[in-house]
Amino acid sequence: MTQYELLQRGTQQVAEAARSIVAAALADDEVGRAVREVLMLTPLEERLIALHPGYLEPSAHSRMDTFLTVDGSSLQFVEYNAESPAAIAYEDLLAQAFLAMPVMQEFARRYSIMPLPARQYMLRTLIDCWRTAGSPGHEPRVAIVDWYGVPTATEFEMFRQYFSEHGLPTVICSPHDLVFRDGQLIARTADGSEMSVTIVFKRVLTSEFLSHYGDDALSHPLVQAYAAGACVIVNSFRAKLLHKKSLFALLSDDRFHEPLSAEQRSAVAAHVPWTRVVRPGQTTYQGETIDLLAFARANRERLLLKPNDEYGGKGITIGWEVSADAWDAALQAALETPFVVQERVTIAYEPYPAFVDGQVVIADRLVDSDPYLFGTTVHGCLCRLSTVTLLNVTAGGGSTVPVFVIEDQP
Repeated sequence: MTQYELLQRGTQQVAEAARSIVAAALADDEVGRAVREVLMLTPLEERLIALHPGYLEPSAHSRMDTFLTVDGSSLQFVEYNAESPAAIAYEDLLAQAFLAMPVMQEFARRYSIMPLPARQYMLRTLIDCWRTAGSPGHEPRVAIVDWYGVPTATEFEMFRQYFSEHGLPTVICSPHDLVFRDGQLIARTADGSEMSVTIVFKRVLTSEFLSHYGDDALSHPLVQAYAAGACVIVNSFRAKLLHKKSLFALLSDDRFHEPLSAEQRSAVAAHVPWTRVVRPGQTTYQGETIDLLAFARANRERLLLKPNDEYGGKGITIGWEVSADAWDAALQAALETPFVVQERVTIAYEPYPAFVDGQVVIADRLVDSDPYLFGTTVHGCLCRLSTVTLLNVTAGGGSTVPVFVIEDQP
């Protein structure tokens, strides 16, 4: 099995297992309440999730943040960006730029180089969700919605251009620019024009949307149009069921494994690190009952703390890189707001060249290989390189490079 096949297979199995577990959250029964207790949804999130998106897939496009060792002996997932994954368009254009370089053209004389473009799958996903929802408005027209000035704004323009070139009218706007009028969602653009929108490519995070508008979020034009079936939102608000970091607490706790197949349980055991919600009380670790807080304090060197609903590396404390006092303080603070504690995984290191002071220097870099999913099928991959453990570009901890499947020439 090739590296990419291993990545595809493991990712799909874990993604399917995650969907099987969180499906229970939509039911008002004992199992559903237990799942929601671990996910720690806010009351406003619960109300948004109760609205049907018009299609069944809770996360139509997503990204699994992953460490895959070069020999394929370890494949482990550490986060699931199921709500608003970035860099699909960046990766496509980076691959094109690299392939145009003389050094890559020379490399291609010896090796077969296959890029992994994914923009076409994003386009197809938007249209498929719209059609499944009954083709509201009878014509697909897209608004890419996020706040102005976000770091990913350049990618929005990349998508706008790509969608427009493929016959899909697209505008970029903020949530403030949306109006629900006469049964239609209207996007006002920066030049003062208006366009009726039937597909919202939602890049604004639900947590930030709710934080900004508070209780008024439920009467926002975006939510009004969504509830009325005047548009589809991709990803829908139900992506929160998979996006929370505590999803890994569900996956790694066999109390929630009843809906899983034997193959899915095996994949979870192989690829998902032990994770628990930070709260007082007992839980299990490797089949043994433990006191969670005492265990976390005693095992700082192999644990890290993460906010349940953050991004960009914010709020993460890496136990093996801080003092015992700093760890205890972070653990105490994690009791005040939703956090998870997660076991350290095998981090992938590989030698990569860098241009330093006019010289090519080859040194080890941390590497994460983050596959993109459309539904539960992998198409494309983000790769980040870093010299620091917190491997996140937004946090200043890495750089992005394109991903290719490399084979010897026949």
